[in-house]
Amino acid sequence: MSGQEAAVDTSLRTPAERSRTFAGILINTALANITTSYLWFALTFWVYLETRNVIATGVVGGAYMLLIALSSISFGTFVDRYRKLAIMRFAAAFTLVMFVLSGVMFLLTPGAGLLDLGQPWFWVFTLIILVGAVVENMRNVALSTTVTILIEPDRRANANGMVGMVQGLAFIVTSVLSGLSVGLLGMGWTIAIAVVLTALAFLHLLTLRLPEETNVAASDAQGGFDLRGSIAAVLAVAGLFALIIFSTFNNFIGGVYMALMDPYGLEMFPVELWGVFFAVGSTGFIVGGALIGKFGLGANPLRTLLIAVAIMGALGALFTIREWAWLYVVGIWLYLALVPCVEAAEQTVIQRVVPLNKQGRVFGFAMAFESAAAPITAFLIAPIAQFWIIPYARSGEGAAQLAPLLGEGTSRGIALVFLVAGIVMIVAALLAFLTPVYRRVSASYAQAPAEETAGA
Repeated sequence: MSGQEAAVDTSLRTPAERSRTFAGILINTALANITTSYLWFALTFWVYLETRNVIATGVVGGAYMLLIALSSISFGTFVDRYRKLAIMRFAAAFTLVMFVLSGVMFLLTPGAGLLDLGQPWFWVFTLIILVGAVVENMRNVALSTTVTILIEPDRRANANGMVGMVQGLAFIVTSVLSGLSVGLLGMGWTIAIAVVLTALAFLHLLTLRLPEETNVAASDAQGGFDLRGSIAAVLAVAGLFALIIFSTFNNFIGGVYMALMDPYGLEMFPVELWGVFFAVGSTGFIVGGALIGKFGLGANPLRTLLIAVAIMGALGALFTIREWAWLYVVGIWLYLALVPCVEAAEQTVIQRVVPLNKQGRVFGFAMAFESAAAPITAFLIAPIAQFWIIPYARSGEGAAQLAPLLGEGTSRGIALVFLVAGIVMIVAALLAFLTPVYRRVSASYAQAPAEETAGA
């Protein structure tokens, strides 16, 4: 009997009972994600409304993704070395402490000093919230491995779709609550609410049990940052690194959205209405996840992934082609409906072809690699948009030149950035279909079920 088989005993309970446990873990993670996103969205709204500086929002957003990229290898290493529920409980407790510290600092620091970008207090305050939000992502790495432990192989794609649906629910709730909270209650009460919700999620997590994980799966993970082991685990499966590259495609354009989507929406709507309209668009996330939960991803998840990325690029290019509120909201809805396809496709392949005792590091490596893409574009595009593109688009000459293609409005510079980024995404996804790597990865995935059957 292998170390992995000794560590996981699925005979202790029926598939239905394991599914209920997974539902409890998923709901708890949803509450944690909602809380983190609520405070994260609120911080982004608050910073832009108080400074009207897209560089500030771009740096904050890019720093969040960069911290995830730098820490994800460690997250995956710890997930492989320790029990999954223990990891989730540690992450919840750490996030709670960070959010409490942010509240203390908000109370003790004068408002003018906290919003002065030239002073350290703003960056320390932001970093505390970011670190708490980033560590909460350790729970998401552990969640992906609990799918392997608790869900039957032929239902994992559907379970991953449900994960996407829950993440969409978090988007909806937080976009509405964050906008209303900042607009009506202020940042102080917003932090207080986040602390209470984080505490509730932690207490609920203490009530959950995972008897199937009888021991920690025997793992070769070393230390707290096993980069060598992570790379070896990825390279051990033919084509897996290529899959991670494919999944990274949509993160490049995601960095553009991270820097400029909220400024575009806040120029078009008041903060309270922007939160509501973004929530309406975010229902697409739920619909997309629910469809995957019902129908799965088809025979070749990689093909589904690339088709989704190409369509997302087209949407990104066109949903700001005119400064129309309905076009922006519909475009967000369609775009977010496709995000669960990309996420679930990658997770489903990894859960099938990677042993459980290496999955934490593989998921962590994938998160690090993909998260690094968004900060690159966010850090690059925010200052370029702030100092060159937006002023050019608002000048008389620039507005006249852009009008035939992008119409008229105060946000035509941001629309130009979205158009170019979307075209790049379309070209990249279509070219990926022509590569030998795409054919090899597709063949490897198709072969995996036969190998699983033979091993059993």
